[in-house]
Amino acid sequence: MNTITVASSKLLDPLGEAVPLESAATPRTLGPDLLRALAILLVMLVHLPVEATPLPLAGIRPYGWIGVDIFFVLSGYLIGTQLMTEAARRRAVDFKAFYLRRAFRILPAFLLVLAVYTFFPSLRDAPAMQSAWRFLTFTVNFGLDPRLGSAFTEAWSLSVEEHFYLVLPVLVVLLKRRATVGFVTLLVMAIVIAGIGLRFALWQSHVGPIVEMQAYREAFAVYLREVYYPTYNRLDGLTFGVVLAAIRLFKPLLWERYMPPHIALGIGGMLVTAALVIFSVRGPLAEANVPLVFQPLPGAAVGFPMFSAGVAIILGALLDLQPRIGRWHLPAISGVAALSYSLYLTHKGVYHLDQMVFGKDNLLGLSGLVIYLATCFIVSATLWFLVERNFLILRDHLMPRARRADEA
Repeated sequence: MNTITVASSKLLDPLGEAVPLESAATPRTLGPDLLRALAILLVMLVHLPVEATPLPLAGIRPYGWIGVDIFFVLSGYLIGTQLMTEAARRRAVDFKAFYLRRAFRILPAFLLVLAVYTFFPSLRDAPAMQSAWRFLTFTVNFGLDPRLGSAFTEAWSLSVEEHFYLVLPVLVVLLKRRATVGFVTLLVMAIVIAGIGLRFALWQSHVGPIVEMQAYREAFAVYLREVYYPTYNRLDGLTFGVVLAAIRLFKPLLWERYMPPHIALGIGGMLVTAALVIFSVRGPLAEANVPLVFQPLPGAAVGFPMFSAGVAIILGALLDLQPRIGRWHLPAISGVAALSYSLYLTHKGVYHLDQMVFGKDNLLGLSGLVIYLATCFIVSATLWFLVERNFLILRDHLMPRARRADEA
């Protein structure tokens, strides 16, 4: 079979490096699945009440919110690879096909869960929910105050990703003929530095004064609304994922030369560890009984990009190690990864149902965790088989040329 390569150009490939496009658009690999499985298990853990968390997991639970940032890096890498591979092969991006693929992937399960929560309020994980139109327009993450409705608030990250899907294809088309390595580097630095500066300014102006008054619960809600949820503050993971995709596609020799797996794992691990240390320093929140996701100024400003950069580098190392780890037979990891989207949509609602059926007192400790995991996987597997899987089959039937590059 003939190999199509990314041609040398002055854009992103000035040194004439090339990578086969078949390898750029690889099917499911174990590295991304490992991170995807880890991400969803962390998210599921953080939404488990403290009193229901088994003691061995109690120290991990406060950090479970970083699972969302892992998802962002994965999405940036996978969608970035898909779009840049297409642009390199066809010198264009098929916007209609891209958006239809994403719609078939994201909307069916999301709309079903939203309909259940809208029309059957007793099944919600919290009594009040934001207006349905905010979910339908994927604007729920702007001005989201959990005090005014906290049911299905996990959809905030889906809104961030939908905005990413809208912007990235346009950006790829604009940059594919004009961008140099220097220009792209400056653009990435501008995005990261602007995010740091914006989060710093918003924390100082909106959150800091309330923290000084020791109104910590109000400050937490304001932090989530102004700093944590909005798309413009959460671009770090997506950006570093796209950067990893661009380097591996257009500059594979550069990555291979300076980031062999053992070096990449070391550097990525150090960045992730440093970010976790920063996240752990509570500063003015040390005496506040608030979740760890409520970060003081250092964590909110620099912790996010540091963590995301580390995850992206680790992901690159795992991709390079695929010839070795790909021989491992880990069906449980692949299964969790495949169900991750359905699990993300349903796990909070399932725990609410568990409380209704089994009672809160019967969901404590290890036995409660087993019930929680079992019911979550039963519901998510049902949603996957009946909805996700069938719509993916329909997508592949209607769009046979665009089957596999989009399992983000």
